[in-house]
Amino acid sequence: MSIGNSPEDERPFEDVSDEARPSIGRALQQARIDAGLTVDDVSSATRVRIAIVHAIEADDFAPCGGDVYARGHIRTLAKAVHVDPAPLLAQYDDSHGGRPAPTPAAPLFEAERIRPERRGPNWTAAMVAAIVAVIGFVGFTAFKGDDGGGKSSVAEGGSTPTADKTTPTPKTDKPKDPKPEPSDSAIAAVPQDKVTVQVTAVDGRSWVGVKDHNGRLLFDDLLKQGDSKTFQDSEKINLVLGDAGAIDLYVNGKKIDDDWQPGAVERLTYTKGDPQAG
Repeated sequence: MSIGNSPEDERPFEDVSDEARPSIGRALQQARIDAGLTVDDVSSATRVRIAIVHAIEADDFAPCGGDVYARGHIRTLAKAVHVDPAPLLAQYDDSHGGRPAPTPAAPLFEAERIRPERRGPNWTAAMVAAIVAVIGFVGFTAFKGDDGGGKSSVAEGGSTPTADKTTPTPKTDKPKDPKPEPSDSAIAAVPQDKVTVQVTAVDGRSWVGVKDHNGRLLFDDLLKQGDSKTFQDSEKINLVLGDAGAIDLYVNGKKIDDDWQPGAVERLTYTKGDPQAG
């Protein structure tokens, strides 16, 4: 009988738990299958490229581009297939020399996302910018041309522009000529079947009231110096002159020569036969 360990005790120690534990890729693949998802489904949900998903499920982490990116992909895929990423990350660290130093999040995001399709140049914006530049150049050129127009004409022509030889005749304000008295032809042109009265304020201003034979008011206002009004009726004209001395009065084409005083108020009535009828 021998003293010591039995043959069973001399067998090397085997970690049954490590052998039973599946690899990271196998665990992720099995979880995806159990969730009823395809590789395309996982890639669309996580924006991790299909080739990288296939490589990780085959435990090939080289396409990830480094430990930091590999850990990020493992975490993303684990969440997509509804498993806890912590054990898988710990398993990866154990087999790859421990947890790597943290890196900026921007490179990780750039590695995980699918690059968008490259767009062509924005021709619309370029065209608008070109139009604005052309308009600005034209406006600037026109402005500069207006400023230097006079000087450039002298420099190019070698002589200064001469003044217009024709000198305009200065206008003089001539006093208004007094209205001439109606001629015989004007008197003859007055309708014989009507009474025509012309009132003109020549020596000042005067209030004038005029009514026809029915008493209808034809005029009731102030005549300023130089103003003239003419009235007609089939039978008679009734006048009220507020300042008869400032008024020249023509009845049926003939001037009334009564010597009215300035400021005198006159009430007058004329018919078709006046002034002969008095």
